[in-house]
Amino acid sequence: MKCPACDFSLVPITVGKLTVDVCQGGCGGIWFDNFELKKVDDPADFEGAALLHIPIDERRVVDYERRRKCPKCPDLVMMRHFFSERREVEVDHCPGCGGIWLDAGELAAIRKENATEAAKENAAKAYLGRFLSQPFARSRA
Repeated sequence: MKCPACDFSLVPITVGKLTVDVCQGGCGGIWFDNFELKKVDDPADFEGAALLHIPIDERRVVDYERRRKCPKCPDLVMMRHFFSERREVEVDHCPGCGGIWLDAGELAAIRKENATEAAKENAAKAYLGRFLSQPFARSRA
């Protein structure tokens, strides 16, 4: 597979029971198949720590504004959205296979967002509050 950010070849890396594709020696991005990111987004999860130190080639040029094609579904352009309600990390998500592309440093930022149980609980409450308030507001109108 080709890296959606810099067109370098992705290399499979096994961390614990999880195998992900990384742009090792390229831009340092990581491809997670559907539901794989949930296995390493928690800082208490030791296995995911190895993915925080992927070798990068500083000479690689990455256009962060460019729309990216999915490495698994090359005919589909990934959708860019925020990872959480805190709106600190943008990820690229494939609408076809459900995979997620993280640029270098984004996994560390996601794990930092999820640093405490309280942070996760507050994010969930904020999301559900926004989601649930819309139907009630419409029903009152």
